[in-house]
Amino acid sequence: MIDGEYKLSLDVYQLGILGIKVGGVVSQNDIDKLQEESSFGKLYAQALKYCLMRPHSSQEIKDYLFKKTLDRKVKNYKTGEINNRQGANSKISDRVYNRLVDKGYVDDEKFACWWIRNRKINTGISIRKLRQELSAKRVSNDIIDMVLAQSDRDDNCEIIKIINKKRSRYPDENKMIAYLARQGFSYEDIKDGLDSFKD
Repeated sequence: MIDGEYKLSLDVYQLGILGIKVGGVVSQNDIDKLQEESSFGKLYAQALKYCLMRPHSSQEIKDYLFKKTLDRKVKNYKTGEINNRQGANSKISDRVYNRLVDKGYVDDEKFACWWIRNRKINTGISIRKLRQELSAKRVSNDIIDMVLAQSDRDDNCEIIKIINKKRSRYPDENKMIAYLARQGFSYEDIKDGLDSFKD
């Protein structure tokens, strides 16, 4: 509270760093800086919560923070009135992103490892499809190549998982071939996988 009126909120860490004391005198310039720190703290807390839900690529986090800079309409449920809520300052958004990187919450290599490890473990997925998904998340090709090289995933094993799971749904071999091709498997791998079930 400043002069008995709510202006901003700071967490204990920010209060300690900024050296704020109860009953202290602050200028308008100080208030502006405190409001900026308040906005930073709120956006950082929201971004941290987003990061902790599951690993994210750096581009996903940049997109999330960009959305937070946009103005949006908010409805007051007591009055029914619709007001504009101003988005965060882009400089604050950049600071939040840099803090997340410094603290290790943004790491495309860790994200790619997590994605490959958890993506369709039981049902199977082709390496080509994994590559496409990671590219869509804007993970660099160098990181994708490195992580896939370290992975123990093998298209032959993955295709067997899928055939085991889907053969009752696709009894017609041509439909199974079409399905597996849509999953990113090569025709040779598909034929080898299907032939192993004929023996």
